[in-house]
Amino acid sequence: MTSIRRRVLETLRAAGKPLGAYDVLAQLNAAGLPAQPPAAYRALDFLVSEGFAHKLSSRRAYVACDHPDEAHVAAFMICRRCDLTIETSVAARPGPLDEAASAAGFAIERTVLEAEGVCAGCREGPAA
Repeated sequence: MTSIRRRVLETLRAAGKPLGAYDVLAQLNAAGLPAQPPAAYRALDFLVSEGFAHKLSSRRAYVACDHPDEAHVAAFMICRRCDLTIETSVAARPGPLDEAASAAGFAIERTVLEAEGVCAGCREGPAA
């Protein structure tokens, strides 16, 4: 793991919310690491491919994986008000998506589930 990859992972872990590639880049530059967009994207792609992070397509953002040492299907609950993002894993058993993929001759390599809603804190607090 290169120093830039390690720093990107630390940045994702410390953020507590999904970060876009340019957010990561800004934090790298603020920390004195002269990084350009390709370096940030390469580091993020590496972290996702190795299971250290997840890409949230609905947010065009990244989060550190809560359990990178376990094979799992990641599922995220994302608060649309405060961006709180909670990772959980769901059982990796065959289902309708697997059946549809098989029928189409498609091999699923990675699945990330995203659910958007309102967290308990935002439901109890004033409406945004």
